[in-house]
Parts: sequence; structure tokens; C-alpha cells
Amino acid sequence: MSTNGHSLPLIETVGLKKYFSIAAGQLHAVDNINLAINPGETLGLVGESGCGKSTLGRVLLRLIEPTSGQVLFKGENILSFDKARMRQIRREMQIIFQDPYSSINPRMSVAEIIAEFLIVNRIYRTKTEAFNQAAKLMDVVGLARRFANSYPHELDGGRRQRIGIARALSLNPKFIVCDEPVSALDVAIQAQILNLLMDLQDELGLTYLFITHDLSVVKHISTEIAVMYLGQCVEKAPTEILFNNPLHPYTKALLAAIPEPRIEMRQKKIELIQGELMSPVNPAPGCRFASRCPYRKEVCTKADPMFYSYEEGHFVSCYLYSDQSAC
Repeated sequence: MSTNGHSLPLIETVGLKKYFSIAAGQLHAVDNINLAINPGETLGLVGESGCGKSTLGRVLLRLIEPTSGQVLFKGENILSFDKARMRQIRREMQIIFQDPYSSINPRMSVAEIIAEFLIVNRIYRTKTEAFNQAAKLMDVVGLARRFANSYPHELDGGRRQRIGIARALSLNPKFIVCDEPVSALDVAIQAQILNLLMDLQDELGLTYLFITHDLSVVKHISTEIAVMYLGQCVEKAPTEILFNNPLHPYTKALLAAIPEPRIEMRQKKIELIQGELMSPVNPAPGCRFASRCPYRKEVCTKADPMFYSYEEGHFVSCYLYSDQSAC
């Protein structure tokens, strides 16, 4: 499924699945995901905690091996690559973690953390050259060079996240998974980091998968948005279309829950999601949102809905739109 008329996405998934074996059976963390991200664009991936967003991001990078499916990077299935080929391709695919402090070595200085990938991958002949490049990367992400010899515990959350961004940029990647990179930061710092990521995308031609549970954040940075629920993608559309015309009942509920700082909105009635959350372990056939959906029909609990094309670029997995063509 290509988007926006581009012939070849930078990264694409085909029937991607990741099941975890537990005592009770198979936990369907990622279940039949088909997504495509074009070069220089951002796909926002939203959903509540535990829906499989971060697992999908890690499977894309083969930090977690999938159960089945394909991950196509520049048209090649990276799941077929051996370790040597994967080591090369990982220079072009990086990740920015949610908690920068837990993802960096507390015993290394800022300059050592940023230069680590350059040294391990032998990008430069000497460590001096690697540290000079690390200093330049500090400039790129807006981190003052006076912090080069500081340690992570001496810095605030915003500066720590800038370290993580600089490290991710060190190998000149094409694709970056941003795994909730601003959720642990206060609002003012969130805006700074988001603007930094957008500026870097413009300057370096980066492609992002931006994972978050906050729709107001993803609206600011994303070209397209995909909504996940219990391991499945339930809706995908260009950002403006999704906000102006949400189709899936779950997407509508997420949008209704966004706080609006206007006095007249005090009278707004918020429709709460009712019902019990379905277990992702050995899920029964049918729509996984059916038990909480006010519009459910009998067919919703019989078989999984297909990913229907409602309009160009707008796809939804819901029987309310089953008269549309399936993707």
C-alpha cells in the first residue's frame, strides 16, 4: 500500500506479526500490520499504552525478531539479511528512546556517548576525529559544547534527549524510529524537541516513525497518522484528514479526549469508552474494539474486518465502512 503517489516507500511492512509465547498462549503484540512511509515524511503511530506501538518500532529495526511478515527497506526485505548485512543497514536505521537516561551509559561523558557509534563502526581513523564529529553533532542538536565532559546525571531531561538525538544522527541514518521521545518531558521542553526533530528532518531529509499516545503531539509533526488498537492498525490517513474526518469509533474517542483550552468547551460532553478491554492473548475472531464499541453489529464479533479504503489515502478497519473497497 503506497501513499501520496510515491512509487517506492523508504520503509514498508507486509503482513508483519509479532507474537510472544506466554503461559496462557500467544500474545498478539503486532498482528498483520501493513504500513508504508515515504522518504522525508513522518508517520505518527498512536494508541493507548500496551497496544503494540513500541514493539512494532523495534520489530522494524530487527531489535526484536518478528513472527512472520516482511520489513522492506528501500525495497529489500531486511528480515532475510545476515548479521554482516544487517550491521551495515543499521547505520541507516536508528532509534530515539522514550527515556534517554535509561538508554545511555551513565558512566560515559556526553562526548563519549555521542562518539560511541562512530568509534564502534570505525567511521573515522582516530578517536580524535570521532570526538571532533561528536562536538559538531552537539552543535546540530543545540547542546552547548561546555557539556561535553558532563555526565548524564548532571543534565536535565531535555538535554539528555538531545544526547540521544545526536547519537542517533551520528551515522547519518535515513530512517529513525522516535519512540515517545517527548513523553517524559515537560510541555515547554516537548515543543523544543519537536521543533528540533522537524528542523533536522528538513535539513537532513530524514524519515520518521513517530510513536506516541498523545494525538496533540503527533498532529504537530506527522505527515500521516496510523491508529493502533491491541496490535492492529484500525485507521490510517493524512494528518489533516484524520483530525477533520475520523472514521473508526476508537479514533473518534481518542480525539474527543484531547483537552481543549477554551471556556466554551466546558459544556462539551465527552463520550467515554465503555466495556471491557479484550485480552490480546489468543484473541477471538472479530473486531478487537467490538466489546467497547457503541456501533457494533453481529458481524463485528464473527470475523476480522478488512482494511477498507474510504477515500484516497484514508483507510479504516471497521464494518461500518465495509461497502468500500478493501486494501
